[in-house]
Amino acid sequence: MSKKLIKKAVIPAAGLGTRFLPATKSVPKELLPIVDMPTIQLIVEEIASSGIETVILITSKGKASIADHFDVNSDLHKKLLEDGKHELAAKLKETSEMVNVVTVRQGVPRGLGHAVLCARDLIGDEPFAVLLGDDLVDSKIPCTKQMIDVYEKYNKSVVALMEVEERDVSKFGICGGTDLEENVLELNKMIEKPAPDIAPSKLAIVGRYILEPKIFEILESTDPGTGNEIQLTDAMSKLMASDGFLGYKFKGERFDAGDKLGFVKANINFALKRPEIAPHLVEYMKKCIK
Repeated sequence: MSKKLIKKAVIPAAGLGTRFLPATKSVPKELLPIVDMPTIQLIVEEIASSGIETVILITSKGKASIADHFDVNSDLHKKLLEDGKHELAAKLKETSEMVNVVTVRQGVPRGLGHAVLCARDLIGDEPFAVLLGDDLVDSKIPCTKQMIDVYEKYNKSVVALMEVEERDVSKFGICGGTDLEENVLELNKMIEKPAPDIAPSKLAIVGRYILEPKIFEILESTDPGTGNEIQLTDAMSKLMASDGFLGYKFKGERFDAGDKLGFVKANINFALKRPEIAPHLVEYMKKCIK
């Protein structure tokens, strides 16, 4: 069997971002900065560093600025060069050249499963990655690359997992399964936002997936589930039953940038990696906790 390479990734980015109003009234939540980097750029950098060439953004009305961010701005580039800001000009140019970015409009918000289904014509008959724009993973090896390595070893769809507190299981899709090797499970259960007493484990689905294209035909026939939306977890559960599905406990720290506290934590985490900021931030935080 020939090796099936992962060359495309889908980022669902059609949500309204109501948790960050009023900031997101005119600015898409995906462009809110982690220090000085839009959240979605950190996601795209992870994708590019994982060897993926094309990003498919699933957007909605009022979100054209997300795609604009990855376009070349000739006037700005010229101005930066004229002002002697060559390093910044090079950095912005690099942003526009990381990957090929294309967009698809999700006309009616019908859930994550429907957002993924919107990419069907551009994905075609090949495996692909899905990364949620709210989920940031800080790791030495990009989380998506870790998952691609697992996919290429077993030739099965893969979902990223992390252990959560029992009180939080009802906020996530939760998986159960048996160990194949360290950090890799053969899954046998996927339940969307279960009550703690029926959850198969405390292993929660995080916003990283490697999916076989068969998921599209399953999504097409999947009825709305929790929240009256087409749930990706429901379709993955059906794919698990027919073709098998793996869970991967990734190495790295995950931040929910779609949550206010998670967003602040992500800013602190990435700021502490910046030598020009870190010492001053540490000094300030010490003052705050006195």
